[in-house]
Amino acid sequence: MKELYEYDEEYRDTIATVDAQGKRIWVFPKKPKGKFYNARTLVSVILLSILFAGPFIKIGGQPFLLLNIFERKFVVLGTVFWPQDFFIFALGLITFFVFIILFTVVFGRVWCGWACPQTLFMEMVFRRIEYLIEGDANQQRKLKKSPWNAEKIGKRLLKHSIFGLIAILIGHTAMAYLIGIEKVKEIATQSPAENMAGFLGLVAFSFIFYGVFAYLREQACIAICPYGRLQGVLLVKDSMAVMYDWIRGEPRGKMKKDQVQADKGDCIDCKLCVHVCPTGIDIRNGTQLECVNCTACIDVCDDVMTKIDKPKGLIKISSYNAIAEGKKKLFTPRVAGYTGVLVVLITLLTVFVSTRSDIQATILRVPGMLYQRVEGDKIQNLYNIQLINKTTEEMTINIKLMESEGSIEVVGGHTITIAPSGKSDAVFYVRFPESALKGNKNEIVLGIYQGEVLIDEVKSNFLGPIKIDSL
Repeated sequence: MKELYEYDEEYRDTIATVDAQGKRIWVFPKKPKGKFYNARTLVSVILLSILFAGPFIKIGGQPFLLLNIFERKFVVLGTVFWPQDFFIFALGLITFFVFIILFTVVFGRVWCGWACPQTLFMEMVFRRIEYLIEGDANQQRKLKKSPWNAEKIGKRLLKHSIFGLIAILIGHTAMAYLIGIEKVKEIATQSPAENMAGFLGLVAFSFIFYGVFAYLREQACIAICPYGRLQGVLLVKDSMAVMYDWIRGEPRGKMKKDQVQADKGDCIDCKLCVHVCPTGIDIRNGTQLECVNCTACIDVCDDVMTKIDKPKGLIKISSYNAIAEGKKKLFTPRVAGYTGVLVVLITLLTVFVSTRSDIQATILRVPGMLYQRVEGDKIQNLYNIQLINKTTEEMTINIKLMESEGSIEVVGGHTITIAPSGKSDAVFYVRFPESALKGNKNEIVLGIYQGEVLIDEVKSNFLGPIKIDSL
């Protein structure tokens, strides 16, 4: 094995986008090209299409995805979840996070480079517009240093105008996932005075996204996103990531024409992998928190290797152990442990979702009221009931006692009608013969029926007179 040559170790103490005085270094990445970039473009088109189409997609009359924290209503793949289902929603989030952890342990930060909305918009939308208007990296640097003449003002104005329009589009889409596309259309077509809160929300979202993609950029991944920080504890030596093959590449050195350099590795120190990196790092220093696994360095390095008649793959998707020891092992004990936890969580989530009742019923005795005597020997209690319809169809509900001795009278009618994905409140009396009661506190079971079908059972307490023989 070749000796591992060590170069400047300063990268361990600083980040590439901050200088010695603590000021930001603006990154001008070279425009990438190659098979990985083409594949990322295709994936980006698919994912962004789904993202923008999502608010318009309906499943069973319900949104594809809705996270309405204001009305405490959540819809996932057309299935409505209410606050009463919070434990299921929470379990789903935990399952998702465990999946992300497992995915990271095995495949590194593929999510960041290929599926994260921040990267998709930044690299595949805003950066491409920048290349189209201002040119490649060198032209952008030149434009930044140039005085504010007509050309510079025109290009900057055009670029930021387009950025602003796209940010508005993203802001409206994000809001649609929170309050629904119908309400967003209503806010967008009405005067701001008619819904000032909604209008200010759309404005705030649009400004935030514009600021993120026009100015914050890679800093969102480097300094803000917690996922990048977590990779230090999630990644292991067997995790797949964008890796520089130091065994083959070192010692690096400039290539001289018509001269064989037997004492040099395949890396010719062209630094194109640094120039093309959207976060400004040198991948040859090893895995760093700034790396989002976008694979741009792989494409540019493969192109260089082809030009100098060297094998591709000097930078590749691999693991530390695969390069250092030639051993590629994905299913490690750590992966097995996470997989086991994930299987258990998925099983629990499946059971809870499949056994979830279509109706959520909450029954409570009216507070502050004791029992009442009616019709001579009968005792009655007054109850409140709140019913939540978790389906997309109107439901008509009957309440029945599971015991045969008592009776129920719903105030205002015998049945309760609930709108699709709505809720209804009602008041009803429960009556029992005094002889059927065992004391002042009796447990009763109420059945919630849709027609003749029992869909839920609810337990409650029934108050009666204290019996002398029970004292």
